[in-house]
Amino acid sequence: MEERILELLQEKERSIHELQALLALNNSEGFTVLLKALNHLEDEGKVVRNEKNEYLLIENSNYIVGVLHINKRGFGFVIIDEESEDIFISSRDLKDEEAAKVKATVLAYDGVAVITNTSNPVKELTIEQIRDIFTGKITNWSEVGGSNAPIVVVSREAGSGTRTAFEEGVEYSEEELVKDAIISKGNGDVKTTVSTNENAIGFVSFEYVDDAISSINVNGIEPTAANVKAGSYALSRPFLAVTNEQYITEDSQKLIDYITSEEGQQIVEDNKLITID
Repeated sequence: MEERILELLQEKERSIHELQALLALNNSEGFTVLLKALNHLEDEGKVVRNEKNEYLLIENSNYIVGVLHINKRGFGFVIIDEESEDIFISSRDLKDEEAAKVKATVLAYDGVAVITNTSNPVKELTIEQIRDIFTGKITNWSEVGGSNAPIVVVSREAGSGTRTAFEEGVEYSEEELVKDAIISKGNGDVKTTVSTNENAIGFVSFEYVDDAISSINVNGIEPTAANVKAGSYALSRPFLAVTNEQYITEDSQKLIDYITSEEGQQIVEDNKLITID
């Protein structure tokens, strides 16, 4: 399948749904197989996604960033052991062994909000309660102070950065997710599902939070940009520029300096991420 995907991308960039149709993978199982193949090709540094979330061959892209390898055991930066001049982008903190070999500069922050339907009386949960809900140990809202109603868990698809950040923050594995969870293909889909199901619970990036849904306080802390910056809100992640100081070029450093400047941070804010100041 991977060879066929590469052939299709040789012609032009394509969305995952276009690839699904061209490969005749017309069910959820086929979509999962395709997503795993695309994730592997990304891991191998053969394909990349553009701003429209379309896949294209990395040899045909104009991106200045390097490749961030991702697998079930975590992240591995090829920059660590190579004489690379690239900027690598990470959406999680570095491990100690990684931080010892590279420099990480925070470009922005993002928070992950736990959301419920506006009619749900539950407004606070602990990390442990959230973990128990998403792993199926807690199955009724009455167990956490709510109505006597079954909990409908809504999660993102495998490979989602928001899902990875949420699972790491709540501390459960992909395999532990409750089996009857509704899987949505985007923050917007999660929000729509939760806003139309009074028993649903899900998670979205801060930028999707509005009056259509309720956001839950986690460990008694409100999900706000200020609390993310203060380090008190548990479900957040940094966006890092990871570089090898020994080989970074002047142009690469200028780009990082621009993003962290007042003008660059205004762009961060305009795109509904959390600034570093």
